[in-house]
Amino acid sequence: MLDREGYRPNVGIILVNPDNLVFWGKRVHEHSWQFPQGGIKPGESPETAMYRELFEEVGLLPQHVKILGRTRDWLRYDVPHNWVRREWRGSYRGQKQIWFLLRMLGQDSDVCLRATHLPEFDGWRWHEYWATIDEVIAFKKHVYEAALTELSRFLRGLESMGEFHAREVEARKALQRQQAA
Repeated sequence: MLDREGYRPNVGIILVNPDNLVFWGKRVHEHSWQFPQGGIKPGESPETAMYRELFEEVGLLPQHVKILGRTRDWLRYDVPHNWVRREWRGSYRGQKQIWFLLRMLGQDSDVCLRATHLPEFDGWRWHEYWATIDEVIAFKKHVYEAALTELSRFLRGLESMGEFHAREVEARKALQRQQAA
């Protein structure tokens, strides 16, 4: 299911523990790490899709988490042309995502990466909140940054860090523009 602009509706999940560390999953048979995410099926609300993806990818049930917040609008990223399946080329541009921030209420032992027959992750760890931006694949980086910044207001001690981080990013972009000129 694609929208008129070629974006597939999707949800992203930022799961934090009591220390505000984030769940960071290692993709099966790859050396890349990311937050849980997945497509919204026809007729599903973003929240319903989020709970389904949370179970499919992390093995957690609604009682294991509490929703702290979600992004106000869709965040979009384009997938590089060479990553798009041949049959989708020309119509598929990328993903548009609603991001959820969840607080882990359960225990680490509740995480089960093999909850379904097609696991997304084969490893996981708790990771520093802002450090994920530097580790995510380049074409998703701006979406991770936007989601983490917008949702940081729901976490004590990270609100001002979100503003600090946003200013730091703008300064970095200005320096890059200056160097390119």
